[in-house]
Amino acid sequence: MEQQTLSAHEAEILAERACLAAGANHATARSLAKATVSAELFGRAGVGFPHLLDYLSSFRAGRINGYAEPQLTSPLPAIMHSDADGGIAQLGFDSAASTLVERTRELGVTLFTQRNSYTTGELGYYVRRLALEGLIAFAVSNSPAVVAGAPGGQGVFGTNPMAFAAPLADAIAPLVIDQASSATAFVNLAKAAEEGREIPAGWATDETGSMTTDATAALRGTLLAFGGTKGANVALMVECLAAGVSGASWSLDMPDFQKGERLIDAGMTIIAIQPTAIDADFATRLSRQLDRIADRGTYVPGRRPVQNDVSEADQVTIDTAVLEDIRRFL
Repeated sequence: MEQQTLSAHEAEILAERACLAAGANHATARSLAKATVSAELFGRAGVGFPHLLDYLSSFRAGRINGYAEPQLTSPLPAIMHSDADGGIAQLGFDSAASTLVERTRELGVTLFTQRNSYTTGELGYYVRRLALEGLIAFAVSNSPAVVAGAPGGQGVFGTNPMAFAAPLADAIAPLVIDQASSATAFVNLAKAAEEGREIPAGWATDETGSMTTDATAALRGTLLAFGGTKGANVALMVECLAAGVSGASWSLDMPDFQKGERLIDAGMTIIAIQPTAIDADFATRLSRQLDRIADRGTYVPGRRPVQNDVSEADQVTIDTAVLEDIRRFL
């Protein structure tokens, strides 16, 4: 597949211009552009520029309030609650991030929870940013129901991802874990269908509830939770924390995030911890432990340099077809 390479600054400008043209205000466009490029550089490219197309279409269709003004309240000192006003999840988090970091350093543990947003994009983005501030962070979010708890069942959960990050001795290279409760992320299924590739057995069922390796048939059916019942239990726990705590819609009650005109009302909850409150040597101890684990043949995610802002040297490589689709919004 043909690709093009842009500097990270060029990519941010392109994403921001496309958001503005699609119906977002400057704050929303800037917030989403930064998150999109961050996903390309440091997270999961599939929820970078390819997923930006979902946002752009949703601005145009009214599934996202492009002029949202998130409302932040604090019912308790250690709890921050955001109503994203039907906008993007990233803007609500941006509005609260500095206060969240400050209170976590002061109180030791804080909780940020948000309702009434579009789907959260790359969940690792949020915890990665907090880890760069020296905090441990655990995040969960829900999305429209596309995942069945068992083969043959109906979709009851979103892909309901979870993400975790922790600071290490190298302060700019934290441990970062980001994974769905489903056997794969929805964007991976959609990409396989677009490219005409088969998917592994166990990822999804077709519209009759039968197991399938046909990605297009799977789009008409449901994804499956990873690990059978255990994965479904994890998806349920995520649902409780993401939608239950925040007051957002349950996945079953959400509209399709790619069709229609209704706002999604997704939920996200982040728990932030100041690890040095008890152990000033936490980052060094964890780094040594991860080294021991890696030496025994276990893959350890993350541990590569990341940053909150792009540099002159950063570049992103994007499929030409995706770039052409984005430029059509300009």
